[in-house]
Amino acid sequence: MIRIPGGTCSDLCDPQLKMTRRDLLRVGGASILGLSLGSLFKLQALAGEPGQLAGGPGWGSAKNVVMIYLQGGPSHLDLWDPKENAPDNIRSVFKPIPTKIPGVNFTEILPQLAKVNDKFTMIRSMGYTPNGLFNHTAAIYQIMTGYTTDKVSPSGQLEPPDPKDFPNFGSNIIRLRPMTEPMLPFVVMPRPLQESNVVGKGGSAGFLGKSFEPYRLFPDGDDMDMNKMDRIRVDDLKLPPEVFSLRLQRRAHLREAVEAATPYIDKAVENYNLDDYYQRALNLIISGRARKAFDLTQESEKMRDRYGRNTFGQSCLLARRLVEAGTRVVEVIWPKVANSDNHSWDQHSDLTTRMKDRSGPMLDQGLAAFFADMDERGLLKETLVVAIGEFGRSPLKGVSTSGNTNSADGRDHWPYCYTSIMAGAGVKRGYVHGKSDKTGSSPTEDPVHPTELLASVYHAFGIDPETIVYNHLKQPRELVKAKAVTKLFA
Repeated sequence: MIRIPGGTCSDLCDPQLKMTRRDLLRVGGASILGLSLGSLFKLQALAGEPGQLAGGPGWGSAKNVVMIYLQGGPSHLDLWDPKENAPDNIRSVFKPIPTKIPGVNFTEILPQLAKVNDKFTMIRSMGYTPNGLFNHTAAIYQIMTGYTTDKVSPSGQLEPPDPKDFPNFGSNIIRLRPMTEPMLPFVVMPRPLQESNVVGKGGSAGFLGKSFEPYRLFPDGDDMDMNKMDRIRVDDLKLPPEVFSLRLQRRAHLREAVEAATPYIDKAVENYNLDDYYQRALNLIISGRARKAFDLTQESEKMRDRYGRNTFGQSCLLARRLVEAGTRVVEVIWPKVANSDNHSWDQHSDLTTRMKDRSGPMLDQGLAAFFADMDERGLLKETLVVAIGEFGRSPLKGVSTSGNTNSADGRDHWPYCYTSIMAGAGVKRGYVHGKSDKTGSSPTEDPVHPTELLASVYHAFGIDPETIVYNHLKQPRELVKAKAVTKLFA
């Protein structure tokens, strides 16, 4: 019987595929087709290099990515796409201010970001028509996975995370672009994605399996605790005091010696990384590299102040440290439940006060410091940065678009038009892509769908967005059904 060997629920693009004894016995049948064992392995290795034919501007320019995820959905009209000539019931109460780009205004909420917008691209034409009700979870799932929740649940609404979910884009990236250094490949902080009691939807490896889950850094403390990043605990990244590095390495050598006595057929596949995860975990702990990266006390007081002494600012600072240490994917989740109060971006009510005194200042200081610091250190050369929420807010104030109640100055969910930011890894600097209409209701030029933005992220890593993965039922699925927006890249 002829059978192409492969791991369960995996495709042949997996560089870490495991082979069974049965696979090796079957592989002899391939000689009928003129394929030797060596040539079959060579073809399998080539299959682990997806999308090598894509190319174009920005192709393969990124080694790392930082997603600044503004869960809750910030108002584009009150931040970076003000409409000063719109009617009173649409126009922001915040005054427009000039930025480093002539003719491009922000509102007075973002004075620091206005000084550094020559370092990034603004996409003012994000938008999509939702599939059913546009709640937070469905929208979050779409931008994080490239698929809508109706693909994995009957309702498409508030379904909890499931092993059959589509994987988070970060999991796909670390699978297709595995780490070569002893460092955590994928870190999410400082809290999970969340709407109401649905926690983590769109934030897991889904059907790819536990091997590609992110390292979740969620310090103790609730969302109102602005000092929680001072209490980071990474006990799983250090050795117990009774176990020295040398002793642990000796244990590993003993394990290798035992395995050396296994039958020949097991030895024949030792080069196919059967114990890759064990070795990586061992190297990670012994090196101490990740543990050092998480130590914010290594930064000067001045630098920590620069980012802002709050959860978001310190998370952005830690993201920079992780990139420096070699982490491939970092996701900084806005530190508030998507649909909540205070500094949440879900500002159905009391928008004016919350934007001015809470969420606005944190975003402005933390994100501006992050862009400036990354640029000063040369890290933007190979690090892609994306800042985005799941949708924008309604142009008309005080109206309901999602079934929620809104105060006179509140804005409801609005997926049809909003703004996102991209920077680094070959993305154009000081560029505004697309345009919204006079009320910020819909794009009028160069519309960009969230899945196209996600495709652009894969593109920057030299990964064809249409690379096939196999789900839990072994059904072929594209990473994302969209094309990269190459106009974003220089």
